[in-house]
Amino acid sequence: MRRRALSQPDQRRAVVRDAVGIGVAVGAYGLSFGAAAVTAGLSTLQACALSLLVFTGASQFALVGVLGAGGSVLAAVASALLLGSRNTLYAVRLSALLPVRGVRRVAAAQLTIDESTGMATAAPRGLELTAFWATGASVYVLWNLATLLGAVGAARLGDPAVLGLDAAVPAAFLALLAPQVRARRTLGVAVAGALVALAAVPLFPPGVPVLLAGLVVLPLLVRP
Repeated sequence: MRRRALSQPDQRRAVVRDAVGIGVAVGAYGLSFGAAAVTAGLSTLQACALSLLVFTGASQFALVGVLGAGGSVLAAVASALLLGSRNTLYAVRLSALLPVRGVRRVAAAQLTIDESTGMATAAPRGLELTAFWATGASVYVLWNLATLLGAVGAARLGDPAVLGLDAAVPAAFLALLAPQVRARRTLGVAVAGALVALAAVPLFPPGVPVLLAGLVVLPLLVRP
């Protein structure tokens, strides 16, 4: 029995519903980030500023992870930039797909993340913009709200590390990574990077193993 094709209004509602669902799921990790940032020594204001201005989960977790481990600010920022550089590739792909011009390009650049890119490229024809904006806005609002709640809650605990919140960084980072490594190739790249980082940990200060792992696996990612 053939299923009736959805009308465009029905497709639009489905896209928005999926976008909100993604925002709820991904935004929940903002609680972990807010708590982890405070545990690493950042203030609630600094944690919220990172989510508002940086807005890329893996980079934010990398930054606070390096700081929390005693690494330098330079190493933390470099690690965050390395992980965030993938968004540049997303922007190249989306520039040919989304007709965004003028000031809206600034907002679009801020909302160019894994989830908004994935939704835009998979959306039905004619709904790419709807998928991109709905997903980006949903994740942005809920991520920042959750960051605030996580940071305020952790700040009121006194020493969040006592409750094990310092483990939030690796746990949340792995949760964000998992959807990206379903293909055999990306799984192999992830394992290679992890092995390089583990081998470098006893030899280099915090933050440097992440950079080394990224530099080693980068050629594997860009290879056709």
